[in-house]
Amino acid sequence: MVSGERFASPARRRRGQGRRRLSVDERRDELIEAALQLFSTRPPDEVSIDDVAVAAGASRALVYHYFGGKHELYVAALRSAANRLSVLLEPPTEGKPLERLRVSLSRYFDFVESHASGYGALLRGGPADRSGEVGEIVNGIRSLLLDRILHALGASGPNPVLRITLRSWMACVETAAMDWLEQRDLDRRKLERLLVDQIVMLLNVAGRHDPQIAAMLDRLTQEERGKPEE
Repeated sequence: MVSGERFASPARRRRGQGRRRLSVDERRDELIEAALQLFSTRPPDEVSIDDVAVAAGASRALVYHYFGGKHELYVAALRSAANRLSVLLEPPTEGKPLERLRVSLSRYFDFVESHASGYGALLRGGPADRSGEVGEIVNGIRSLLLDRILHALGASGPNPVLRITLRSWMACVETAAMDWLEQRDLDRRKLERLLVDQIVMLLNVAGRHDPQIAAMLDRLTQEERGKPEE
């Protein structure tokens, strides 16, 4: 379980540590963390520069000095969250395909648990049409996740049926992660196993409509069982 201290606001953590002189990068990061906390629970339109300043224990003028305006701050906050997630999603190099997928999913939930505010901001915030820089950030993470899933499954590229199947599963993962953050009434490892079982079932159904997917699933099943020793 993640401690409450990890989710404390930057201003609260700073008060607990005593005042210290921050570098330019540290001050900027502190403002971004405060913004992520707010954007993860409220729509961007309902968060003001003053709100961020209060949460960070800084002045309104300082926020404008670093970011110029709320949109710039919002984009910087989302980009920070996306960069952290992209590092965690570096593909495993060892293990069977479904094992690699399990590792990637576990890393994904590491981010969800350790950076709840950043994850919530990525999925909750932004305009409905996801246009401009915000859309690029969110879609970039989803494209990266799709690429990581294909890599874990050993698939060279998605045909239409496989692409739709995997994106449907990704939507399921996002919904499950948000529900888990809100409820915390299911063991995380059990949830991860449930989601892996779900993608296998989805691939099984997709295989009835596409022989290439059926062949891929047969290969995955054989590799999971392992080859007998000679």
